[in-house]
Amino acid sequence: MKTSSITTGLLIGVLASVAFGTSGALAKPLMEAGWSPAATVTARAGLAGLMLLPFAVRALRGRWDAVWRGRRRILGMALIGVAGTQLVYFASLQRIPVSSALLIEYLAPLLLVAGVAIATRRVPRLIVLAGAAIALTGLVMIIGPVGGGDALGYLFAAVAAVGCALYYVIAARPAAGLPPVALAAFGLLIGSASLGIVGATGLVPFEVVLSDVVTGGVEVPWWAPLLLLAATTAVGYATSIAASQSLGSRLMSFVGMLEVVFASLFAWIVLGEQLGLLQILGGVLILAGIACVRAEKAADARLEAVPVSEPATTRS
Repeated sequence: MKTSSITTGLLIGVLASVAFGTSGALAKPLMEAGWSPAATVTARAGLAGLMLLPFAVRALRGRWDAVWRGRRRILGMALIGVAGTQLVYFASLQRIPVSSALLIEYLAPLLLVAGVAIATRRVPRLIVLAGAAIALTGLVMIIGPVGGGDALGYLFAAVAAVGCALYYVIAARPAAGLPPVALAAFGLLIGSASLGIVGATGLVPFEVVLSDVVTGGVEVPWWAPLLLLAATTAVGYATSIAASQSLGSRLMSFVGMLEVVFASLFAWIVLGEQLGLLQILGGVLILAGIACVRAEKAADARLEAVPVSEPATTRS
């Protein structure tokens, strides 16, 4: 992989983190108005999938066999990356503080580092371990102290972390002709349908309130923040999948930690929530951690670019 390709992938990955980072600020007014988290996520994913569907059809250009070949990947994205991870994450929120659930879910990059080490039977390079430690420190500084709740809540959060890691693995797998926007569109639509079915069974609270909501101190129709939430979700999934295919699951998972940074920034701008010096420093540390992991990727790219000389032949 060329260094320029890594840089492009990083830019797309940062765009994905910006898009995902808006979710909290846009979803919070809906939930404060009475929307349940499950209903919010279901509507968000379904509308985002519908928004991406025309682009997916255009990108496929009639090559529907690519959809059939990628059916397992699409189902994995839908059931794990969209529906399953969201359900267990919100289940954890009912039992433990938000800060604890967030911190555990964003341990996904560390799970991927460990997974690569186990799969290759090689200890990760020092720069990767240092990057992981630096990024984790930054994450703790942004999220704040953790604790409280019960063991089952922490178990749900741990499952969400595994689901988050698997999302990046699924996103980074070879495309086999399936465009990223198609994977995102069909994954979101099937995931939304799955969440809707779960909500209909009553396993999780599923409440929708069709009344005006207050966001940024302004009263707006309920559909306004929902449509904006869906639009940023559509951009987030499409760009995240594209970046994962360029960067690989491990590096993209570290870039994904920037979502917490942008979420804090948007909450400060839109909702007026506090943004302190500690959170800003935490964001800088996450960037430093990403830089460390990216340095390893760039070094591997340079090694791949070096032509291998053929061994000299001897004449008899």
